[in-house]
Order: sequence, then C-alpha cells, then structure tokens
Amino acid sequence: MNWVPLALLSGLCAATNGLFAKLTTTALTTSIAHSIAGFLGLESQAGVEVVVRGVFFVLNLVFNAIMWTLFTAALSRGNSATTVSVINTTSNFLAAAMFGFYFFGEALPGSWWIGAGMLIAGSVVISRRDVMKKKEEGYTKLGGGEDGMERGRQRDDDDDDDDEDGGVGLSSSREPSADGADVQNVKLRRT
Repeated sequence: MNWVPLALLSGLCAATNGLFAKLTTTALTTSIAHSIAGFLGLESQAGVEVVVRGVFFVLNLVFNAIMWTLFTAALSRGNSATTVSVINTTSNFLAAAMFGFYFFGEALPGSWWIGAGMLIAGSVVISRRDVMKKKEEGYTKLGGGEDGMERGRQRDDDDDDDDEDGGVGLSSSREPSADGADVQNVKLRRT
C-alpha cells in the first residue's frame, strides 16, 4: 500500500482518538447515556453513563493504537518523515474541525482556519526543502516506484576495485533515459 492513504488514515484516527477522548469527559456523554437508558427502559442512568464513558475511553485507546500503527507504516514507506507528518497533520486538523462542528457545535473562527493553513503551508515548505536537500545530497531510492525505501547515500560512481576487503560494494550513477527523465542506476559489485 502507498504511504499517502496510510498517512491520511493515521491523521483521521488521531482526530477520532481526540473525539472519543472528549466524549469520555463531556456533558454530551451524559445526554447520550440518558438516551440509551431511556431507550432500554432502565431507571438507573448512572450505571449506563459509566459504561458509555468506559466504552468511549476504550475507543480512545483503540484509535490511538491504530493511529500509531498507520503512522509508523506510513513513515516506513514514505519519502521523508516530514512529508508523512504534513499529510498526517493536515488530515488530523481537517477531521478534528469537522468532528468539532458536527458533534459539539463548535464553529471555528476564521483565525483558526488561517492559523491551520499557515501551519500546513509551513510544513509543506519544510517538506519540499527536505526532499530537495536529499536529492542534492545523492540519496537513492531502492525498491523502485513511489513505494521504494530510502536506503541512504551512496556516491561511489567509479567501478575500480580498490577495496581490499573482499566484500560487496554498491555503485551508483545517474543518466537521462530516452524520455529525458533522470534515472538512477545502482550496481552491486565485488570488491
């Protein structure tokens, strides 16, 4: 799976985690518990409220665990930690805003949207800078495609066998392909 959906889902799970954390402690949960008790025909609403708050707390923990699992998977597949964090944070901000509006009637002022936009824009700038810096430093992506994993720098462009340890070396070179795209060639060689 590509890292982008994982980062989006991890941000959504982070917002959902926050939603359940708030539902664990808010007065809205009392109303939900009273509605459930009335629907079930129970006279004791206090016990139902404890159970409902407990369920919300457990869901808070579950979504937190899911969020970290997805975020870690996105980090392992992504181009950079900053890029993954930008997608995660953007998803989290937008979902949290929608949840707050829908479940709690929280209308966010324009200054919140401006601030969130500035944070996201700043993160995108930093992310693009990190990607460009890695390209300039000669990072290679092994495994191919968008799902390839960065394995670090390797700038040994010569094929001479001046290493005397009898091991294996990795050489890397760049050259244009037929369509003009920059292609990274990586060769494994005996040293």
